[in-house]
Amino acid sequence: MTQETVIKPETIILSASSETKLIEKKKQISIQELVESLKSTADDIGQISELSSEEKILVSQFFVSLLKLMAPLVPSIPVTQSALPAQFGDVVQAHVDPTGHLVLQYEDGPVELRNLSEEKNRDLLMGIVSDIVPKFKSLTSNQKRKLEDRIKLLSIVTKEIQKSSDALSAAMSPGQ
Repeated sequence: MTQETVIKPETIILSASSETKLIEKKKQISIQELVESLKSTADDIGQISELSSEEKILVSQFFVSLLKLMAPLVPSIPVTQSALPAQFGDVVQAHVDPTGHLVLQYEDGPVELRNLSEEKNRDLLMGIVSDIVPKFKSLTSNQKRKLEDRIKLLSIVTKEIQKSSDALSAAMSPGQ
């Protein structure tokens, strides 16, 4: 019986010692995982900062280019209501002006301006860009078609006027 009592406490001590080692190992792994996670978070924060700067530059360049392209074509581009977030409510009309503002006209009369170049409006900008780019393409295609039609008409008329002018010049020349 003496041996049994000695053996059992040793077994318990060994079990407690093994559990302690497992717990310590788990704590060490957890601390290592936490440190690695924090290092990864720091890397992400650095990249977020760089990407935010790049995004800011691109948004600025986007609106400068949009202004140059819109100026000869239209004063603003309409935005489909379905491209707007539901939280905007009863918007009757919406359009983007070349300076990067979303103009929202509400059913009850007020007009609201949202600066799409502001960082807080970037998600809104993405939805609106998807809506206005095809419309802008349509505007440029229509402008191109109008110019082609005018050139075609002017070309025909100019050739006929040149023929008449040449004939008149020949008839009026002193040598005849």
